[in-house]
Amino acid sequence: MVSDTLSIDLLRMDGLSLAARTGSGHWLSMDTSPAGGGHGAAASPVELVLAALAGCMAMDVLSMLEKMHARVEGFRIEAKAERAPEPPRVFTKVVLTIRVRGDVKPRQLERAIALSHERYCSVGAMLKPTVPIEHHYVLEASTNPALNPDTEIGVTRNDG
Repeated sequence: MVSDTLSIDLLRMDGLSLAARTGSGHWLSMDTSPAGGGHGAAASPVELVLAALAGCMAMDVLSMLEKMHARVEGFRIEAKAERAPEPPRVFTKVVLTIRVRGDVKPRQLERAIALSHERYCSVGAMLKPTVPIEHHYVLEASTNPALNPDTEIGVTRNDG
């Protein structure tokens, strides 16, 4: 069994503004709101946890869709987390909405999401024991007329 060790070197910049250098040499900033004693100059650590979950899921899903030979033209994840009202204000529920545009079949996307959630996403695996994580998806047809002959170029529709 292979074991990886990750490292972070965290530095205080000013007040509660922090800079972290990862073991791979990348920098990221953290801060909190002025109400929390910070400057509001960067994402909070809790926001970074939510971003890490969405990023982990995105990398898994995109790589699996590529292996399935699906053509992804657009990809986005909207992540929302509800938090406990009292400290330590942990996540009480996370909802991820995965939006994909392209030549992707629903079963391909459903399978990629399920594999990420059940097996591959390390961040999700760490959160799942303590917080329910819901996944929803929106699949939009390709805007490429060769892949989607029903697409009307230059026409905007409002189906809502």
